Amino acid sequence: MTGSSTARRAALFLFLSLTASALLFGCARVPRLVSEYRINVQQGNVLTQEMAAQLRLGLTRDQARFILGTPMLADSFHANRWDYLFRLEDRKNNKVTTRILTLFFDAEGRLEKITGDATAGTEEELNAPAAPTEIVDLGSVEPGTPLPPDDSGSFWPQLKSFFDW
Repeated sequence: MTGSSTARRAALFLFLSLTASALLFGCARVPRLVSEYRINVQQGNVLTQEMAAQLRLGLTRDQARFILGTPMLADSFHANRWDYLFRLEDRKNNKVTTRILTLFFDAEGRLEKITGDATAGTEEELNAPAAPTEIVDLGSVEPGTPLPPDDSGSFWPQLKSFFDW
């Protein structure tokens, strides 16, 4: 009887060990084939370098507000200081983008100092043309040259071209 009870104990121990192992391995991290949608979280004012480049010393509060929007923090104890904060969590790639811009105004309400991640633009940058212009002489196009397709994107021209009407 002692041999059969020892065998039963060994079988029971083996069964419990395999069950515990299966439960523990079931809790292990398994790579997902399909992941859930993770929304990007944006907090604060959208703040780009292009917006900050439009700032220059001497602007009024209204002009600065027009360019950047309402400040995130306008403290009543420090009325001459505006803080703009921006934070974007890209949860799909686990990246966090943070930008801080602080504007200081003088007693007359004119912009006197800019600090933060973005820099203000110079007069040359503000007055430079956005893109070079290209002049096309339509008189030099030979008759019979096909015109480029209409990229208006509306439904009827696309339907007409599809059926060759």
